[in-house]
Amino acid sequence: MALGAAGVSDVEESVYRLLVTSGGASAADVARRAGLDHAEAGRVLGMLAAKGMASHTDGSPRLFRATPPDVALLPRLKRSADALDLARAEATSLLEAYRDTLRRQDGQLIEIITGAQALRQHLRQIQASAHDEMLWFCKAQYVAMPSGSNTAEFAALARGVRYRVVYEKAFFDDEGAMDNVVAGVRAGESARAVSDLPLRLAIADRSIAIFPLVPGGPHGSPEEPTTALVRDGNLLAALIALFERYWEDAVPLGVDDPGAADGTGGTDPLSATDRRLLALLVSGVADKAVATQMGLSRRTVQRRVQYMMELAGAVTRMQLAWQAARRGWL
Repeated sequence: MALGAAGVSDVEESVYRLLVTSGGASAADVARRAGLDHAEAGRVLGMLAAKGMASHTDGSPRLFRATPPDVALLPRLKRSADALDLARAEATSLLEAYRDTLRRQDGQLIEIITGAQALRQHLRQIQASAHDEMLWFCKAQYVAMPSGSNTAEFAALARGVRYRVVYEKAFFDDEGAMDNVVAGVRAGESARAVSDLPLRLAIADRSIAIFPLVPGGPHGSPEEPTTALVRDGNLLAALIALFERYWEDAVPLGVDDPGAADGTGGTDPLSATDRRLLALLVSGVADKAVATQMGLSRRTVQRRVQYMMELAGAVTRMQLAWQAARRGWL
């Protein structure tokens, strides 16, 4: 239901809508049409009358009519909006006080987060509060969020937050990783790939960053992850610069429907599968991992690479990568 912000319960909203559309009804009518027992219908109608959303006649049985919505609801919604604005202002004030406390105590804007659960919570929170952009380094072997479990990204993308994500090649070795990346790109994520990443990293609106203090994954600490949350200052600026440097060198990962040309009006010599394969190879993913992720045989991967080399006039894969960039295949 939609009137919760006005302090109206689901059953009250249902009965109010019935009164609006019927022009008037008795408790017996409401009970029959709303699927309520007579006592419950009378209670809900009484609540609506108490909230100024309905009025009734004095006869027996009483006939209830809906108060016009602009009179019944708009003042309630305005009070709710005012209360929300006040709460938002108070939350902002508390945040500033929290940051001031950090400055006084530590002389720096660094908060230490211990444990995978706390890390997951903070990652969800910064995405939920992001307004403009999320920057992300995705390394292989998750620490807090398994691949495909970051539903907060899709919610943020839906409300217009831009995502730029850099994946390292080993990330695609994880089962289902490629499908998850494809789902993200189709939802609006801008994705690129590199051979290796120096650390895990998430940055929201260029104002807050999360990164590990101890390496995680298969070769990292076996203990619960220890992570730093950074706000403002030179360290945050350095992390943003690090992301931008890797983003500039990374290979774009484009996603098209199977068999579809990549926006070239049908004259593109490469299929969508070829482009996806080429992007993975150029980013350093091994033939075997490419074959597994794309559901192809290793021999098919090698045959498609040979076809692209012949098409580009390349003798080596390095030459193929250069020609691919030059021809706009990536």
